Amino acid sequence: MSKKQKNKDIANEQDQALEQETVAEEIVEVEVDEVTELQAKLDEMENKYLKAHAEMQNNQRRANEERQTILKYRSQELARKVLPSLDNLERALAVEGLTEDVKKGLEMTLESLKNALKEEGVTEVATDGEFDPNFHMSVQTAEADEAHPADTIADVLQKGYQLHERNLRPAMVVVYQ
Repeated sequence: MSKKQKNKDIANEQDQALEQETVAEEIVEVEVDEVTELQAKLDEMENKYLKAHAEMQNNQRRANEERQTILKYRSQELARKVLPSLDNLERALAVEGLTEDVKKGLEMTLESLKNALKEEGVTEVATDGEFDPNFHMSVQTAEADEAHPADTIADVLQKGYQLHERNLRPAMVVVYQ
């Protein structure tokens, strides 16, 4: 082989090497672009998954809170329906001339009913002290004086009740003004 031929072969080999290097670089660029694109898709899917997971947890928490509220106030309607009977028993006990047996029977029934309501979380609204429009309904007023300051409760016409912290019925009261 001649020197010229050798130089040509070397030049061809160099050209082929450059061509292979260029092709390799293009392949690496394509692979890097594909990896970057796949990583972006993976990040997007991961974000969607995390959002969906957080939303599911929030829904579960809300459902649990709602279930607890329903359980806490499940006896609300029954309590509202029973309160007039409680009032009637108290009125019956206030009647004079009852025999001791009748009076004792009414007291036992009243106490039993109060205990059942108490077990469910029903309590009387406090009527001593100041008038609170959140718990009391003023149906009458009385003249205030030094012994009875304004906006205090003078008399209770009908007891009020609440279930836990929720008002079932406001107390009907006479208020000093």
